[in-house]
Parts: sequence; C-alpha cells; structure tokens
Amino acid sequence: MSAAATLARWRAIRFPVWDGMALRLLGRAEARLLEERGRLALWLPVALGAGVLLYFGLPWEPALGWAWLALPLPVLAWGLGRWHPHLGWAAGLLAALALGVALGAWHAARQAPALVAPRTATPLAGRVAQVEALPEGLRLTLVGARFGEGEAQARRVRVRLKRDDPARPQVGDQVLVRALVRSPAAPAYPGAWDFQRAAWFSGLGASGFALGLAEVTPGEAGPPLLAGLRAGIESRVAEAMPVAAGAVAVALLTGGQSAIPAADLAAMRDSGLAHLLSVSGLHIAIVMGLSFALARLGFALVPWVALRVPGKLLAGVAALAVGAGYMLLTGSAVPMQRSFGMAALTTLALLTGRRAITLRGWALAAAVVMLLQPEAVTGPSFQMSFAAVLALISGWEWLRPRLNAMAPEHGWRRRLALAAFGLVATSLLAGAATTPFGLYHFGRLQLYGVAANAVAVPLTSALVMPAGMAAVALMPFGLEGLALAPMQWGVEATLWVARFVAAWPGASLVAQPLPGWGLGLVSLGMLWLCLWRSGWRVWGLPLIGVGLLSGTLARPPDLLVSDDARMIAVRTNAGILWQRQSGGNALTREMWLRLWGGTSAEALPREGEAGGVACRPGGCVLHAAPEVVLLRGDPPGAACGRAALVVSAEPVRGRCRALVVDRFSVWRDGAHAVWLGSTGVRVLSDRAFRGDRPWVPPMPRPRGASEPQAPTE
Repeated sequence: MSAAATLARWRAIRFPVWDGMALRLLGRAEARLLEERGRLALWLPVALGAGVLLYFGLPWEPALGWAWLALPLPVLAWGLGRWHPHLGWAAGLLAALALGVALGAWHAARQAPALVAPRTATPLAGRVAQVEALPEGLRLTLVGARFGEGEAQARRVRVRLKRDDPARPQVGDQVLVRALVRSPAAPAYPGAWDFQRAAWFSGLGASGFALGLAEVTPGEAGPPLLAGLRAGIESRVAEAMPVAAGAVAVALLTGGQSAIPAADLAAMRDSGLAHLLSVSGLHIAIVMGLSFALARLGFALVPWVALRVPGKLLAGVAALAVGAGYMLLTGSAVPMQRSFGMAALTTLALLTGRRAITLRGWALAAAVVMLLQPEAVTGPSFQMSFAAVLALISGWEWLRPRLNAMAPEHGWRRRLALAAFGLVATSLLAGAATTPFGLYHFGRLQLYGVAANAVAVPLTSALVMPAGMAAVALMPFGLEGLALAPMQWGVEATLWVARFVAAWPGASLVAQPLPGWGLGLVSLGMLWLCLWRSGWRVWGLPLIGVGLLSGTLARPPDLLVSDDARMIAVRTNAGILWQRQSGGNALTREMWLRLWGGTSAEALPREGEAGGVACRPGGCVLHAAPEVVLLRGDPPGAACGRAALVVSAEPVRGRCRALVVDRFSVWRDGAHAVWLGSTGVRVLSDRAFRGDRPWVPPMPRPRGASEPQAPTE
C-alpha cells in the first residue's frame, strides 16, 4: 500500500480533528512505517519487556485476575490488523505490554511463600543441592531445609561452612549443622538493588554461616549426573593449576566464579575483562563452533560416511547437543540461555541456507527468556548481554555493505585488516552498548577495555577455551593434564593482561550512577537507533545523549539511614561523612558510596566541625537551613522544637514536632533517604518506594503490648 493510498484511507474516516497538519503528520508516519514493515515485529519483544518493567515498577501488586484481560488483546490486534495493518501493530504492542504485566504477576504468584528465618542460631538440616568453594570456606545450598524440629521449607537455604571444617559434602548428601541464618537483606537505600525481590524469584529463603562443624550423611542415590560431573571437573582443575588460574579455568568450564580471589576479580572488572568470566556468547560460540568443525571434519575423513550421510546436518546437530550440554553444565544463567538460543537459531539458519545472525533471532531469544524468567529483565546480565548483541548485529548490518564496497579484492592483506578492524569494532560496539548499564548498576567506567580485550579475547578464543574443551574430553582417560597445561598458560596470560591494564591510571573511574529514567531513555534511544532502518533512526541519538547526561540532572539524596540505623551518612560539599556503629554492613557502605560517586568516607567527628557539620558529644548539626540534627545521646526535646528533621540511631520516644527518622522508623519502613533544600525536607522510606509487593516483608509488629510504640510523625 502506497503512502497516498494510506492517507486516502485515513481521510475517508472524515473526522474533522484529523484535518490539516494532524492528517499530514499521520500520513508521514504511515509512510515511515511502510518503509519499516519488515522491522515492526521486532518491537513486540520490546513492548513485552516494557510490560515486565511496568509490573516491577508498580507500587502495588496487581490482582492475578486482571491478567485475563490480556488474553483478548491479541484477538483485537488481529481484527484491527485485517482492517489496517498498522493499527493492528499498535494493538499488538498494547497486547505485548499487557502480557508483560501479566507474566510478572503470574510468575510472582507461583513462587513459594517467604521463609521466616529463626532469630537465633539453630540446628539446620537439609539435602545439598549445590557446593561452591569460597576463600572463606565451602558454601552449601540446601533444599528441604529444616530448622530444629520444624517442617521442611519450600525455599532453599544457603549456608557457609567454617573455614577449618573437614567435611566435604557432595550434591545429594544430607547435612546437619548449627548455623545462624537471616532472610535476604532489604535494599541499601530506596531505589537500590532489591535483594529480596531477586531471592523471591530465585527461590532463596535465607542465608548465613555455620557456628559448628557439619555432620554429613552420604546420599543414597549419589549426586545427580550434572552435579557430579561439575564437581569432578572442578576438583581436577583445582588440583592441576594454581589457585587463581584454577579458579578462572573453573569459571570458564563450569560457570562457578566463587573461588576467584578478590584481587583478581577486581582486576578483571577494572580492565573490562569481567565478561570473560561470565560464560555467555563468546564461550558458547567457541564451544559450538569447534564442535561443528571437528564433527564435520570427522565425517569428511571417512569416505564411506562422507558419501552416504549429510555431514553438515549431523555436525550441526552435534554442535547443538554440545552447546546444550555446556549450557546445563554451567548452570543455565540468563546470558547462557540467550546465547544458546541465538546459537541454535544461527546453526539452524546455516543448515537451511538462511542468514545466520539477524535481529529476528535476537528478538526471539529475548522473548523466550522473558516468557520463562520475566524477573531477569531487571538484572544487569539480561540488559548488558542483549544490549551488546543488539549493537553488534545492527552495527554489522550497517557496516557490511560499506566494507564490501571499500575493496572488492579478497587478498590476505584485506582479510587481515578486516579481522583486526572487526576485533576493534566488536570491542567498541559492545563496550559502548554496555557502558550505560554498567554505569547504572555498578557506577563504574572502564576506559581501557578495548586494549585489554584486543589481547585477551583472541587468547581466550584460540587457546584457553579449546584447551579447556580438550581437557574435559580427556578426563575420562585421565589425560587431562596434557590440555590443562596450555590452558593454564592462556589463563595466566589473561590474568597478567587484566592486572597490567587495571594498574593504568584511571582504568576504572567511579562515577555517579544513571537514574532509572535516564537508563530508560538510553535504552529507548538504542532500540530506536538499532531496530529501524530508515533515516528516522537517528532520532535515537538525542535520547541516548539526554539519558547519558541524566546523572548530572538527577540529584542524589543528601542523607541516608540504613535499615538498622547502624549507619548514617551525609553528603556535603567537602565529601561524605558517616557514623557507623558496631555491626554496620560493609556492603551497604559500598553501595552508598557508589550512589554518591565517591570512593571514601570520613567518620563524623565526636567533637568539632568537618565539612560544614558541627558536632559535639551529644549530637551534630548536619545541615543549617533547614536544620537537621543527629542525636547521639542528647534528649530530643530541644531538637524537636527547632529542627526540621531529627535523625537518631536510637528510638526517639514521645512526640516530636519535627520529622523524625530513628530506630523505630527504619524498623518499620527500612532504609531512609533524605533530600534537603531551600523548600524544606523530603524523606523517602524503602517501604514507600517499593510499595506492597509479595517480596516486601509486612510491617513488623511489637512482640508484646508492653513494648513502646513508635511515635507519630
């Protein structure tokens, strides 16, 4: 249908409001959509993801019955599409959006109820489902856990054994240990990463540490096949290599990163090589590519087989089987699910003579992951992996005709130059696409990732992963040492590159994270730029620019109080000042510094002035106008009469005319954030930010009527 015919169809409806400019704009939009008709379906997974994010952003839990309203929408879209394709497409986007909300609600409703962890240490028994080697000791994940004589819990419990515990439980064994466990922690501040939400969907109920030695009863059936295979690979690799190299090799072969020393993990992160530790697209591409090549070579070397069987087809099936096994062996994380889905589509396309890497495959893989795990949309793994692949596919689509037109000859110089250019372009595109998401989640910028990846990625592709595959294949014969030695050389070279680049000045810069709305603009801009083909795709660039600048426009809180009031921090022009009592959470402090884009904080003085904060033994004046008082022993009477906000790590008893954030406040509503300005004080609690959701614990109640009630603010 031409643009003129489309415009005539709209004009025939004869609504006066569509006369003039509105009608012309509608016609232009129709013309654009006609040019993009092959790309319209790509926006359906985008609308699905937007619906999932809308669900998680709601301050209340939608009733599951409302999910049925999403079912008639596809029928409506089909009906409208028969009358007008673009109206049907718009209705389809609305249907996908509603489906995303319904998916989130359904997956949340089907989870097991929250586990109420005991307040004191208690005997913990359960069956081992996973064993992880940490520098501090083994960490076990238990299923069917029992506290004391209680019933078996539906949620998993994670417990870390003592460092000197001689027990070496295997998957399937029964374990009994006296432990202290706690429910998942609340967010460090309103809007921070929600550990309770992640645990709700992952099935984790509590975690903690052992206070005594574990008693292990071997399981009758022995460990499951995959768990036993994973444990065997990890033990053999650990025996054959030094600690750091062995831990990295284990991460590449089985997906477990827990044993990597903290210093090496930080070096990999600061050098931009952390993606090599998270098994995903690069790793499964190497595994399936080598499997395909070796299988096809094997069929071709036997003339009788080569003449009678379709070698390419059977090699593709073998590659898919090996890739599926590798995904299961490494734990089927979200990046691996996405990578295997796209690798499977690529293999099928090669076998059927179709284009191997397309945006349709990307969209289909994203839709499948969201249908199975809608909660993954909120995490960095999903966002960064799909953003990187989107940039690589769309960048290759744009570059391919231009590269072909630059030099028609196919000599070795051109191939070498294209290979080098492709390596640099891949690092630049993937790095640029993932940087906003890394800045949002981690508050860091890696400046030299291209240089580090230019060495480490070819090393991993050509030596480390092939040697690792050979080692796994030789393990049944006890000959894995022949392949583990070159794998160790490659891993140690990669670690050297990571340490060398991480030591460069400014290798990892701490920056203030992007706000959520800023990341949303960046994401929409990237999708607009990459999914469309016509000229209006450049409209995505201003959206990306505004989103990247949003960190300078959004104002972080001026004062934070942790959910146990053991940590209180204030941001001043001179830096970050904080008060920490015994037991203050180090992770909370790290996340506060990340929010403020800082690297260090100084303790509030006991007496004197620092950074505009005046302190004496009984309290501090944190802000002059409006006045904010931190009580540290003084009675609240005087402060309640003059201050706009009173902050205290202890309960403020009695009535107070000022706003109060004290031990009672955080006990009820979690961590608090405070913004100070000339117009007054704004206080936001974690409970007010998250709302009434299944993963948010209900408001606690006093143990007895004699317990003092919280003051009315």
